[in-house]
Amino acid sequence: MLKKLLYLIVEGIAKVHDKILTLNDSYEYAFTDKELHFIIIALIGIGILFVIHPLFKALSKKHVMVISWIYVTTLIVVITFAIEIGQKITNTGNMEFADIMFGIIGFFAAFFAFCFVRGIYHFIIKTINKNKKKKMLEYRRSLKERNAEEVKDN
Repeated sequence: MLKKLLYLIVEGIAKVHDKILTLNDSYEYAFTDKELHFIIIALIGIGILFVIHPLFKALSKKHVMVISWIYVTTLIVVITFAIEIGQKITNTGNMEFADIMFGIIGFFAAFFAFCFVRGIYHFIIKTINKNKKKKMLEYRRSLKERNAEEVKDN
């Protein structure tokens, strides 16, 4: 399955590559392969940046954890693919798409467990702070009442 997926991706990239080379030859720009890689990857990167930067900027105001999750998920996908490709190249295991999926699902499960524990922690802290604030307000109210009684007595 993974092998088929990789071949489909490689075939798609090869078709785009051939189209770019055809355009390069037909307009007689004579860019070398390295120059084309420089230009195309630069354009892809900047295009992605124009989409991702505003999104991350908006998320960073209140949702830094979402940015962390996106970054780590991206790394996990790259790492799991690298492991499977490495197994194929070195013949140390089978390159299987299911292994990638189970690895990514494992990360999701661990992340959701982390979020659950984190949620409980934040709930406890919020409850404690709310109780402290309530006690502080009651204390201030009682001080005001005492001061008002002392003013009446004088």
